[in-house]
Amino acid sequence: MKKILILSGALLVAAAIAGIAQPHFARSATAAAGDRTITVSGNGVSTTVPDRASFQFGVTTNARDAKAALAQNASDAAAVIAALKAAGIPASDIQTSGVSLSPQTSPDGTSVIGYTASNTVTAAMPIEKAGTVVDAAVNAGANNVYGPSLTVSDQSSLYQDALKKAFADAKGKAQALAAAAGVQLGAVESIAEGDNAPIALPMAAKAADGSTPIEPGTQQIQASVSVTFSVS
Repeated sequence: MKKILILSGALLVAAAIAGIAQPHFARSATAAAGDRTITVSGNGVSTTVPDRASFQFGVTTNARDAKAALAQNASDAAAVIAALKAAGIPASDIQTSGVSLSPQTSPDGTSVIGYTASNTVTAAMPIEKAGTVVDAAVNAGANNVYGPSLTVSDQSSLYQDALKKAFADAKGKAQALAAAAGVQLGAVESIAEGDNAPIALPMAAKAADGSTPIEPGTQQIQASVSVTFSVS
């Protein structure tokens, strides 16, 4: 009889625990069912014509000894920098980007037969002056030219415009998905910004003015976002 009573008590305790636990799980399931969202990505593009260009202009000098190579290179580099300034490039847009001095060895690598010194400066300029500036630098002694790197002055405002287009694209997708699913699109729950670099596109060449031709083409400033909307 005592064993039967103990077993009955255990069953009562288990039933009581089950009765307490059941409403808790029901409440959790209800909350999860009401927490519904749609997450979509959107893309936006602003197209513009670059108005700034930057080039690297280098001077390489060879001499029998290191001191002579460096001294001659310094003189040649100073002439290129002076030519850039004379072409209208302010000092704030001219920056030394590299200086080097290295030995040159004989074909068998057993002896040093001379030295090579180089100096490279980066110059930024309005794109309409780029051809004239390149010619001025080369005429002044630059024997290495790298570029151009094309940019736009108002890239920040163009990117913000692309962001607005990206959000509009995401919202349009979310509305289409909500309509297809038979639900009502609600408020924005979260937005995450993507990371996009400008993309250069080709464009017809401008008329040459006799200087080195530089074609600006066009650039696309792209933006992407991921947006989560609530639905009901």
